[in-house]
Amino acid sequence: MLRAMVVDDEAPARSELKYLLEQTGEIAEIAEASSVRTAIETLMNSRVDVVFLDISMPGVSGIQLAEALRKLRNPPAVVFVTAYSDHALEAFEVDAVDYLMKPVEEDRLERAIEKVLARAKPIPEPPEPPVTSQTTSSVERIPVEKSGRKVLIPVDQILYIMAKDDYSCIFTDDDRFLSTTSLAQFESKLSEFGFFRVHRRYIVNLSHVEDVETVLSGATQLGIIGVEDLIPVSRRRVAPLKKALSL
Repeated sequence: MLRAMVVDDEAPARSELKYLLEQTGEIAEIAEASSVRTAIETLMNSRVDVVFLDISMPGVSGIQLAEALRKLRNPPAVVFVTAYSDHALEAFEVDAVDYLMKPVEEDRLERAIEKVLARAKPIPEPPEPPVTSQTTSSVERIPVEKSGRKVLIPVDQILYIMAKDDYSCIFTDDDRFLSTTSLAQFESKLSEFGFFRVHRRYIVNLSHVEDVETVLSGATQLGIIGVEDLIPVSRRRVAPLKKALSL
């Protein structure tokens, strides 16, 4: 998992990019800065693996900040996020990992993170606690909302979970439920029960997976038993998914 910082003088742009980063499942923490000065203060006191950096900002530009970051002993990776295409050469000269155009497309952001992961040394994840009967019983059922009331559903009845706006949609054989729990939280709680995050918007119950197929476009999709719609699998999840399914 990576620690990221979003540097942009426009609050809506920071919020949108922060949301997209949260959906990738690869970011542990996201700091924000509205100016280069604020970014430097944060970088001096916190460890950051990657900076998503706007170029055109009042005062010091994003290019100038990237040049300064290169002088650090362990500089973070830099991904420029800008509305202008005419700074690409400058970005290359300061060794930026990628150059994204606003509005940021989800697929392009995923590819940028893949490049960062290939170059950076992510913070090691803490070892998972051993599964005990006490931990198991605490998540064998999860609370969800149905018709305005809270109900508990067994995790083995869940086919898959999909992120939608500010909610998570939980699908079972014959029903669907809403939860304010984020996909990242579900991933943490349910991974020991055979759930696997295949995409920024989807977690699936591996015991209900029927098949995995690659379509003509090269994209990978999986089928869930009893579900008509296919679920997309992001490129970086294909190999781990096949390993988890022993394919």
